[in-house]
Amino acid sequence: MRILYVGDTDCLPEDLADYIGDMGDEWKVETVADGNAAIFAVANEAIDVVIVGPSLPDLAPPTLLGQIRTLRPETIRIALLETGEQGSAPPVRLIGVAHRFLPLPLASETVLEAIHSLEELRDLLDSPRLRRAIGRVEHLPSPPHLYFALTRALEEDEGSSADIARLVAGDPAIAAKVLQLCNSAFFSNGRAITDLRAAVTRLGLATLRDLVLASEVFSIKTGSTVDRAALQQRALLASRLAARILPHTSSELGATAALLADIGLLLPGVRDERLPVAANGEPDERPGHTEAGAYLLGLWGLPMPIVEAVAFHRQPQRSSLRSFWVPGAVHVAGALASNEPVDEAYLSSLGVLHQLQGWRDMAETMSGRIAEHAA
Repeated sequence: MRILYVGDTDCLPEDLADYIGDMGDEWKVETVADGNAAIFAVANEAIDVVIVGPSLPDLAPPTLLGQIRTLRPETIRIALLETGEQGSAPPVRLIGVAHRFLPLPLASETVLEAIHSLEELRDLLDSPRLRRAIGRVEHLPSPPHLYFALTRALEEDEGSSADIARLVAGDPAIAAKVLQLCNSAFFSNGRAITDLRAAVTRLGLATLRDLVLASEVFSIKTGSTVDRAALQQRALLASRLAARILPHTSSELGATAALLADIGLLLPGVRDERLPVAANGEPDERPGHTEAGAYLLGLWGLPMPIVEAVAFHRQPQRSSLRSFWVPGAVHVAGALASNEPVDEAYLSSLGVLHQLQGWRDMAETMSGRIAEHAA
């Protein structure tokens, strides 16, 4: 893993060198002081990860990262940000060229966690063609910042239900979409939810967070021609199913992974793996939407169980897991929500095939409620 840090080294933790040294000879960190030196380094040798400080003496960080994207589209680009108001988004220009953002002050553990997850992603999706294809997307969807702000608030036990509601209300468009989804057949019990605080109280923080995620993700503007409304409907049903299929301790992971399973369809230039192979038998060189979507989520920094489940939900036997967990639940939930075949051989190998009929009944019940609500 070759890592290039660009900028004032005072931004780096003092013990980072010791942490990296403990990783072995395969890890190498280089530092340069300015953007032009970084461009020279990247142009002359492949770099796995570039980390750019918040300010440089010669180039603006977005300018540098944009040039690195052109030179080495497969290189992971990380931007360091000065700590600002909680939940605030990075600068617009930076969002378009950076894959991940890390806050300052920086801890060694934060750096290594980010790099480890990227390394895992490379192992999971070790395809130079895929990395280049995704890296070249001019307007790669930016991370769902309100979702991540809510995630931080929940993880740090910060804020009451009213505080969380105010955070969501800060984006009126998303807030309106969340209330619309709250009153859909997936979540409504017959009583209308008219304000965000009531949504937090009735649905719970984790469900509200996934509604925010759905609202942000399915509003992404790209060149894709996919039917977003239908895609969102299937995703919401699959999300609810996955949460029910898994035990409570894993239900949040499963719900989020199922919600995002087909996010790759929103990217331009990908192959829809739901469609049959071309009759002429000619290979389609475009990346498949499952791995393309998983790679995007990995760049956003979502947990690896979610990334793996998204990558393999159509071919669950490719998962490294040998027990029924998030990837299996997302496969079952996605297939049932889309009326597609379930891989019964895979379920049999994990000893859970006998539960499939119960899951089918669950899906039919949920689908019936949705149809009744729509009538």
